[in-house]
Amino acid sequence: MLYNFLVHLINPLLNLINGCTRVYNRENLPDGNYIIVAPHRTWMDPVLIALVVWPKKFSFMAKKELFANPVAGWFLKKLNAFPVDRKHPGPSAVKKPVTILRKTDLSTIIFPSGSRYSAKLKGGAIVIAKLANVPLVPAVYQGPLKFGQLFTRKHRHIAFGKPIYIDRKQRLTDENQAKIEQEMQTAFDKLDKQINPDFHYVMPPKPADDDF
Repeated sequence: MLYNFLVHLINPLLNLINGCTRVYNRENLPDGNYIIVAPHRTWMDPVLIALVVWPKKFSFMAKKELFANPVAGWFLKKLNAFPVDRKHPGPSAVKKPVTILRKTDLSTIIFPSGSRYSAKLKGGAIVIAKLANVPLVPAVYQGPLKFGQLFTRKHRHIAFGKPIYIDRKQRLTDENQAKIEQEMQTAFDKLDKQINPDFHYVMPPKPADDDF
């Protein structure tokens, strides 16, 4: 209920202050559940991506520290978020999203780099996709990176690539995993160029007190 309410509140508000999101290749979104994988460029990108694929709903990974406050924890859970220990991820970091993907109608969004301050891809999304038997859908966001920048009327752009299907019989050796990671990165680069051939993302410096 809260998820639906916020979609109908936030989307019109964003459109009012920044205009409608320009979406590319929506037809690449498959039926059923899937994992959207994208470069993590702003704290807003999971929300912005989820809004443009509505009425499809998503679950979200969030660092466990955000759930320490009871009110914030309740709010996040109502938005289908679940806690993950990003410093010391255990089996639940894979088991929880796999269960959600297999037993509910919720898809999920995963940022393979794990952080806005890194471009190195990690393999968690690949493992989850294989175990849940769902495809990976590459996506990229270009546009305002901070909330205040939305008022500059710089357009929001989101592009979706073709789904990447992982053979459940394929062993995820280092070599095979590297090939899939390269396929994701190639898709990200292609989508960025589709939106803007001259696009270049400048990674922000990592804050001294940020562990992620």
